[in-house]
This record gives sequence, structure tokens and C-alpha cells, in this order.
Amino acid sequence: MNELRKDYLLDRFVIIAPGRAQRPHLIKPDENVSQKRDYESKCTFCPGNEHMLNGITSEVKKDNNWIIRVVPNKFGAVSLEGDPEVRTANKFYTYASAYGVHEVIVETPEHDKELENLSQEHIMGVLQTYVWRIKELHAMPHIKYVSVFKNRGIEAGASIPHSHSQVIAYNIKPSWIAEELRVVYNYIIQNESCPYCEIIQKEKDSDRRVFENEFFVAFTPYASRFPYELWIFPKRHVANIVQLNGDELNNLASLLKKFLSKLEELGVPPYNLILHNAESDGENYHFYLEISPRLAKWAGMELETGTIINKIQPEEAAKFYRGEWQE
Repeated sequence: MNELRKDYLLDRFVIIAPGRAQRPHLIKPDENVSQKRDYESKCTFCPGNEHMLNGITSEVKKDNNWIIRVVPNKFGAVSLEGDPEVRTANKFYTYASAYGVHEVIVETPEHDKELENLSQEHIMGVLQTYVWRIKELHAMPHIKYVSVFKNRGIEAGASIPHSHSQVIAYNIKPSWIAEELRVVYNYIIQNESCPYCEIIQKEKDSDRRVFENEFFVAFTPYASRFPYELWIFPKRHVANIVQLNGDELNNLASLLKKFLSKLEELGVPPYNLILHNAESDGENYHFYLEISPRLAKWAGMELETGTIINKIQPEEAAKFYRGEWQE
């Protein structure tokens, strides 16, 4: 059984999950994600290999064939076993079972297609699947947070080169969201306005602006941690992706296709796609989506101090996304 453990003093948790070491690694460390090999016979997520799965939670179908599939993660970081209550023993040992649900959203049955290669309608279906899983899992007993993310490429944490996202619903609220909510709340008390709404207004006219339309603003953040890091904010103040309406979700699908396709000009880099959500009723928060290419490795400085060294200015990254960038 996996275990949730807290740092001795800091509000920082880890999940001890020995079983994760057994998951298959079909991507070679020296292999570019654009390289194609004969994976289909070994790939857990390809049609015909259902015997490799640990069940099928649901499917989105078109013309009687599945196009999006939700499956339990065979090597889950969390499970619905044990005691979800967090407790402390001997002052310094705070722990609980790593309680929750770990799922994989297989974004397409086609092994050689990435998210940006899919149609806007199909990508919207993936986003709608995110929304559905967040709603259903958050309603479960003992679930405090639902994390949705996509890892592409070995440097970003992917082990299978078949386009997929992951959902982990578990029994604590992550420290970063708790801290962010506290800071946002204090700002609102002092200024009577949402800090992210103000940031959007400033950045959409800055050198870091990338895109603006009726529904969204995209920009490279002022203190970017990753080269070519991009944030996409809805103009409407919502706390969670589940609050976006159909027009907004469809528009977000078009932006994902646009920006992920743009990244191919950098040589198909590995990246993480992360949803920054609060609870759907957490009105102080402002949902956004982060795309973080993994073109640099964090080393001793980053691990010791938490201060990240980024070799690409966000202003230059914005030029790249706007099509103004030259090597």
C-alpha cells in the first residue's frame, strides 16, 4: 500500500509508491519524442491490447469506435485502500495512506498522433473528459484535490509514448494551492480585487503578451521557471475548469492546438501541461492552464534554493509564440 508522508517541518508531502518502479518504460532516455518505433504491439493504450489494461472506466465513442478512453492507472500512485486520515506520531512523523484514484485519459486510439494533431472537436472532447472526471472524483468521500496533468516525453515524466493525460484525486490539498489561495485571499482583502484579473490586464498589453480574444489571454509569465513557459487565462473569473461554458471550452481547445503545434518548431520538446484549479466553489481563485516545455534540467541551485535559472527571457519566448522570433 502506498503511503503519504509529510516533511518533518515544512508543509510538503510526498507519496511513497514502490509499485511505480514497475511501470513499463517504452521511451528510451536518448530518444526524441518525434521518433517513431514499432510500439503498437507493446503499447498498453493501443487498440487490441486491452488485456494489458487494468479495466476500462469509460469511453467516448464515434461511429461505434472509441476515440477517448479513461482507464485505471495500472501502477497508481494512490488507491482506495487504507486510512485516508492524516495523523502525526512521535511529533515529526505525519502520514496517511496515499488514498484516492489514479486514472489515465488515453486521448486517441492512434499511436502516432499527439494532442495537437487531433481536431479541435476531438481536443474539446478531451477537455470535457477532464471536466467530467474532476466533477465525479471530487464528489467522492475523503478526496480533497483532483490533479489533472499531461506529461509528454521522458524528461517530462512520460513512460509510454502514446498521447495521454493523467488524473490523480487524493486525500490532501497540495501545499502550493493552499499557499496560493492564502496569498490571493489576502490580496483581495487589501485591494478588493482579484490579483489574477489585474495581472491579466497588465500582461495582455506587455512585451510578454502572446494572444488575446473574446474568451482568453495567453502570456509568458514574468518570472517564468521554464524556457517558453506559457499561461492561458480565461477572462471570465472562474475557479476551476468545470465552470467554463461550452464556447469557452471549445475556444480553449483551439488555443491548445495552436500553441502545442507551435512548440514543434523547437524540435518537439517534452512538456508538462498542468491545470491550476481550486475547488469549484473557491471563488477567490482564478483558473489557468500552464504549458511548460522541459528544455532545461534543474540542478543543485534549483533543488537547494528553489530559485530557478531560466536561460530564455519570457519576453523572447513571447516573440516566439507571436511568430516574431528569430534565432
